[in-house]
Amino acid sequence: MTDLRNDWTRDEIAALFDLPFDELMYRAQTVHRAHHAPSQVQLCTLLSIKTGGCPEDCGYCSQSVEADSGVKATKLMDVQAVLQRAAEAKDAGSQRFCMGAAWRNPKDRDMDAIIQMIEGVRGMGMETCMTLGMLTPEQAQRLGEAGLDYYNHNIDTSPERYGDVITTRTFGERLDTLENVRQAGINVCCGGIVGMGETRGDRVGFVHALATLPRHPESVPVNALVPVKGTVLGDMLADTPLAKIDDIEFVRTVAVARITMPMSMVRLSAGRESMSEATQALCFMAGANSIFTGDKLLTAGNRGDSADAALFAKLGVTPMQAEEPMRARMCEAAE
Repeated sequence: MTDLRNDWTRDEIAALFDLPFDELMYRAQTVHRAHHAPSQVQLCTLLSIKTGGCPEDCGYCSQSVEADSGVKATKLMDVQAVLQRAAEAKDAGSQRFCMGAAWRNPKDRDMDAIIQMIEGVRGMGMETCMTLGMLTPEQAQRLGEAGLDYYNHNIDTSPERYGDVITTRTFGERLDTLENVRQAGINVCCGGIVGMGETRGDRVGFVHALATLPRHPESVPVNALVPVKGTVLGDMLADTPLAKIDDIEFVRTVAVARITMPMSMVRLSAGRESMSEATQALCFMAGANSIFTGDKLLTAGNRGDSADAALFAKLGVTPMQAEEPMRARMCEAAE
């Protein structure tokens, strides 16, 4: 099919959001089946390798020093402890192991340990992903040479809404890190959060920013805000609960992401713990084909392996099987 585009306009994306729900789902499922195996979902595990104490002021994040969330700052985990958790994730069926550190940017003194984690997880036959904050070109190059498959760096929301959510780094700095990652030959994982009190126009702008990158992110996580008491957005939504995104609008966002970025893995990420099985099923029908497993994400709760297995059984969904390393597969596809 010839539906891979980087020239989407905001009006075109807004028109997709405005489609009757059944028509939008039909188009999303048609695109999905053209590029991905139906009824298969990738299982990923996310581990916080360094929690809390982040100097950024992201309004949604319990790990910010600006938040009164009760999250305690920790040091970087020991390499062997991380590898043990990766082995457990693989035994539970995960294909990708994602490691996140609450930093504005990694210090050079931490890079040796980070490299050992990447090499160790890859040695188990799993895909690797890191999210460490902003990267210099030199740091990105080191991660690429170590074989990192993915680097996660979300844009979070639309360019216009961004400054209302974060003030300690700019939208442009987010894009700079994505470019450094690309130049290092690493696949990009980039998405954001919906349900932060934004408008549909902001959701249009969010998808537009991703779908018009020179190359679409190979992985697009779509998170539903998990309101945490003591964070700016968590406290705001506690006072104005109607600002929370409704389930159908969330599914619409997933579907529009699928249509505009047909080759990407669209990950149903944070917020699943509070979603009904019906909402999750609609997200899979809309083109989501990746989830985080386990009972915890970085600091927020998650549904747990048994609940996911039960849902998959009801839906006839099967976990995606690992093939060749994702890094090699995606890089070959781009050539």
